[in-house]
Amino acid sequence: MTATRAYLDYNASAPLLDSAREAMVAALDMSANPSSVHAEGRAARRLIENARRDVASVVNARREHVAFTSGATEAASTLLTPDWQMGRGSVRMSRLYVCEADHPCVLNGGRFPAALVTRIGVDADGVVDLGALAAALAAHDKTEGLPLVAVHAANNETGVIQPVDRIAEIVKAAGGVLVIDAVQAAGRIHIDMSAGYGDYLILSSHKIGGPKGVGAVIALSDLMMPKPLINGGGQEKGHRGGTENLPGIAGFGAAAREALAGLKDIDSVRHRRDEIETIVKTLVPDAEIFGTGATRLANTTFFAIAGVKAETAQIAFDLAGVALSAGSACSSGKVGPSHVLKAMGHGDSLGALRVSIGAATSAEDIALFRAALAGIASRRAVREQAA
Repeated sequence: MTATRAYLDYNASAPLLDSAREAMVAALDMSANPSSVHAEGRAARRLIENARRDVASVVNARREHVAFTSGATEAASTLLTPDWQMGRGSVRMSRLYVCEADHPCVLNGGRFPAALVTRIGVDADGVVDLGALAAALAAHDKTEGLPLVAVHAANNETGVIQPVDRIAEIVKAAGGVLVIDAVQAAGRIHIDMSAGYGDYLILSSHKIGGPKGVGAVIALSDLMMPKPLINGGGQEKGHRGGTENLPGIAGFGAAAREALAGLKDIDSVRHRRDEIETIVKTLVPDAEIFGTGATRLANTTFFAIAGVKAETAQIAFDLAGVALSAGSACSSGKVGPSHVLKAMGHGDSLGALRVSIGAATSAEDIALFRAALAGIASRRAVREQAA
């Protein structure tokens, strides 16, 4: 980041890419409404359609199946509804099945009443209990409607990657519909929607270096879609009303292009992450790193220091020039017990620290992390000796 600050919180929001900023500035000079039929309007429409193509390419989807939203939370609220449409007919989703470790925008059930949301547990590494999911879907009463299953592809706190292929098989066998929250996974693992990677995906621009306030719903096909959350003038093929956020979408498209190209560099990111974990285990030998028994994102580590509250350590890191998170940063700045750790069986945990990095993370950033953690470890040792 700088000589005095290290930004290690990419899962909260990745730094805005230069290409995204440039695309946004260029779009700000386009005054026309993308729905207008004159030349200026058509130029704005081309920009949106080019961005739609680029966002679709990140997950190998069809561009016409991408609908832009104001972010991932809106995308989740759009998809997580009992009321769907197939042509002019209605389709009912009678129950929603979510994972206990899901992001709050999924875990809270969207437009489903709480009584119609079933939570599926996870194992000690945070991997969804496939047996429990299969059993729940086998018991689903299809006379009431279809089962809708929503699960994250990669956990925002631990980085644990879910076995989406196996989840998809279970859901398909049960005749259900599968929504994948791919917010943390996009641009960090290969996703091929054409190969059956869920029926619907949720993406977020600012997690991949685009601007905040833009997301997307991506469908495998347009045969069936949820009833719109926002009605309006028929924008986004009627799936999301309101004039499109032209600069935001342009930045999203630019970031998507870089995210797809950057997959080739993921091993170097993993090397940096492993270096960070070596530092943690060297300076704090009794530290616990969560999710190591499962496949994880290359950029994420989630660890706890025995006897040290996560929020206390986070403040210490910040004062030492290192930005990282104590769990998720998606609860209006609130710091408290991690529901992810609780789902994994760590109900009495003091919390954990999340380090999440990217291709721009430097050796200097890691050096600042090392120095900050050394200070925390030293102060803990002093307290233990005095006790």
